[in-house]
Amino acid sequence: MTTQHKRGEAFEGISEDAVAWYLQSHPEFFERHGHLLTHLRLPHQTGGSAISLVERQVEILRERNRKLERKLHELVEVARMNDKLAAKILRLARELVGPKPPLAVLNVIESALREDFGADESVVVLFDASANDGLEVPQRRFLRRAQRNVPALQPFDTFLAANRPRCGQIRDAQRDFLFGADNKQIGSVAMVPLGEGASLGLLAIGSRDADRFQPAMSMEFLAHIGELVSQALKPH
Repeated sequence: MTTQHKRGEAFEGISEDAVAWYLQSHPEFFERHGHLLTHLRLPHQTGGSAISLVERQVEILRERNRKLERKLHELVEVARMNDKLAAKILRLARELVGPKPPLAVLNVIESALREDFGADESVVVLFDASANDGLEVPQRRFLRRAQRNVPALQPFDTFLAANRPRCGQIRDAQRDFLFGADNKQIGSVAMVPLGEGASLGLLAIGSRDADRFQPAMSMEFLAHIGELVSQALKPH
């Protein structure tokens, strides 16, 4: 005596899970019983009249196709944005090539951040710099010079130790040090370490848009900008 059911034999007490398992294990079932596809009726997802299994499959495939089209559109948009960013970084690199006095280097960087990268505010903080180290330019809004161990830089210790770009909102103490206490409208900031192990300092780019710089965004282009700025400032 066997417990195996013959093909086509009806039996009671079978569970839905068993039916699902059987259909998954025997995908050729509907090839042998194609006539069933036109008789199976499923409720429409929008609450309308019942539709056949074939119609439901077509509907699912169309929805998958729409999702793939949306994903493809998103990828194309990201690629276009990346191309534009790459072109801007290449332009910055070209403008920084060749010997330039310190003030000219800072002007090129500040103009590029404002005009090409949409910075509402930006600042370069250089560590251990003084009037005797070759960087003979006065401190101004874009340039800050400070000893690495000053208390005002303690809020940046975690960022500097990580030695990688960071985006998002920052603490009030960080914002006040970078952009001044009168710049409370800064909503998001991108911070980039300068030099190996952040030895030179840091670059900060501020935006009034709270969503302009987000933690989830790619940091590769910011890292490239940091490398260019570091190489341009290192000789001075």
